[in-house]
Amino acid sequence: MESTGRRARRAFTDEYKAEVVELCRTSGKTVAAVARDLGLTATVVRRWVTQAEIDGGRRDGLSTSDREEIARLRKEVRVLREERDVLKRATVFFAAETR
Repeated sequence: MESTGRRARRAFTDEYKAEVVELCRTSGKTVAAVARDLGLTATVVRRWVTQAEIDGGRRDGLSTSDREEIARLRKEVRVLREERDVLKRATVFFAAETR
C-alpha cells in the first residue's frame, strides 16, 4: 500500500463489471449495499451502472466505444505532434548546416 493511505488502483474485467451491474438491477439492494457486499466503493459501482445505461441507450452520454475512440485519437494526435516537432527540429538543423 502507498504511504498516502490510499488503496492501490484495481482493474476489473468488463464481465465482472457487467455482473455487478446486473446484480444491482436484480437484487433489490441499493448500489451502496451491493458495493459494500463486494468490497467496492459505491462511486465506482454507480459509475458502472450509469455507463451500462448509456451503452444500453437508456441514458444520454458517451458510450464506451466512443470513449475508447476518443482515447485512441488523443494518443494518435500526441504521437503526430511529437513527430511534427522532430521534423521541425530536423529542418532547422539541416537548414543551418547547408549555409
